[in-house]
Amino acid sequence: MSSETIPAELDQQIARLTRGTELIVPENGLRTKLEKSAKTGRPLRVKLGLDPTAPDIHLGFAVVLRKLRQFQDLGHTVVIIIGDYTALIGDPSGRSATRPMLSKEEIQSNAATYVDQLATILDREKTEVRFNSEWLGAMGFADVVTLTAKMTVAQVLTREDFKKRWDAREPISLHELLYPLAQAQDSVAIEADIEMGGSDQTFNILAGRDLQAAIGQDPQIGLFMPLLVGLDGQKKMSKSLGNYVGIREAPLDQYSKILSLADAQMRTYFLLCTDVPEDEFDALLASATNP
Repeated sequence: MSSETIPAELDQQIARLTRGTELIVPENGLRTKLEKSAKTGRPLRVKLGLDPTAPDIHLGFAVVLRKLRQFQDLGHTVVIIIGDYTALIGDPSGRSATRPMLSKEEIQSNAATYVDQLATILDREKTEVRFNSEWLGAMGFADVVTLTAKMTVAQVLTREDFKKRWDAREPISLHELLYPLAQAQDSVAIEADIEMGGSDQTFNILAGRDLQAAIGQDPQIGLFMPLLVGLDGQKKMSKSLGNYVGIREAPLDQYSKILSLADAQMRTYFLLCTDVPEDEFDALLASATNP
């Protein structure tokens, strides 16, 4: 393979992998990681964390899963972290109040369905599934103290969701402050090269990058996808809001729900939920009329 071929292939890969992305941190990080992988022959480890807070994965999650599948198609390894331990805390991202804590039984019941649902989009052979209780559950109090020393309360309070609650004098539980560090420890444990998530995960994913650097690992890059707006056309697709399309729902039910979308949402859904080239769906939308 000529030296000219590799850059050309990388440009094609980057164009594919960056379609629909909202942010990559650092900006040139994806190219750097792909170049290193091409030179060493080592597949990248691309991480996604999922807390099993409900039994169904919805189309909003599928946006990220589809991007993970693109990495797999290019030969890389996807590492799914089932957050059976972090689900005990509850991700505070974007929340205006503390999440109710789930029982271990609820978490295990929800997690049991996840692997089969993930396989509807991901390649099982290139997917590594880990439960973060494997390492978080083994930590003692001294380990937790050492971990918390890596971040300050001032840093955590720069998060928009926490800042709003602090300014409004709404309660913030101590266990919620631990969530970003727990997610960061996941990245250290599996030596992630890339962590994917929605734009609401920016603080947590960058915390992982900082923690990896602090202990001498090559820091992961953050690849952020936009949050898919739900069927109500206003808020992000969410199981708790009921404005979602579950990937296990009957095809007719999925079809009926998609039909209810406002015209203004169609371009975003084409971009994030299909592989149709942008020029094609732009032409289609320009020529379409609402009956």
